[in-house]
Amino acid sequence: MTRLNGKTAVITGGATGIGRAAAKRFIEEGAVVFIFGRRQDALDAAAAELGPNARTVQGSVAEPADLARLYAAVKAERSTLDIVFANAGAGSPAVLGQITAEHIDETFDTNVKGTIFTVQQALPLMGEGGSIILTGSSAGTTGAASMSAYSASKAAVRNLARSWAADLKGTGIRVNVLSPGATATELAKAALGEDGQKAYAAMTPLLRMADPAEIGAAAAFLASSDSSFMTASEVAVDGGLAQL
Repeated sequence: MTRLNGKTAVITGGATGIGRAAAKRFIEEGAVVFIFGRRQDALDAAAAELGPNARTVQGSVAEPADLARLYAAVKAERSTLDIVFANAGAGSPAVLGQITAEHIDETFDTNVKGTIFTVQQALPLMGEGGSIILTGSSAGTTGAASMSAYSASKAAVRNLARSWAADLKGTGIRVNVLSPGATATELAKAALGEDGQKAYAAMTPLLRMADPAEIGAAAAFLASSDSSFMTASEVAVDGGLAQL
């Protein structure tokens, strides 16, 4: 496929997991991809795997100055930007009664503030035909025990797409949400263990966790002109988890 031939994309949280799988798919379909993440070792490993159409910039989405460096690098090499996949996310458990201000800040600084500034700083480089993809979560629809801050942050991301679609009316730039369910990233597999993975798999009608490549494929669809009449939408790639 060459649906993204000649396109320029930015993927935050792109060095591992869903972001890396999306970067691989975007590159296979012809895009040049700027991968943004906090860990230089992970960025280096991603670049080595993905090849010459991958670029890397180190930084945090919670830091506007880091994002400014990212977009300066895009502008210097490519001058325009076609696709933004605001994928960086954070989440950890804290049951009601034990939620701290630090826990809320850590979650919302990345998932909400980071998403806002990732998109806002990209806009001067984007034009008609541009696609913005936000990573939501099935937890933003269903909620999850001990994950209230994370679930609330992902519900906020869903609403950002609705509001921004109205803000971007007339620009030709689309914004949609991609909401995965449980996905078998290396981090998730390490955190859940074999029993945890089986438990999450049993919760879905498809009786398995997603492969990151399946989420990357959906991201490529939203990035391409195949989804040209979609904006303010949510695409659930969750094995039916939040749909029943």
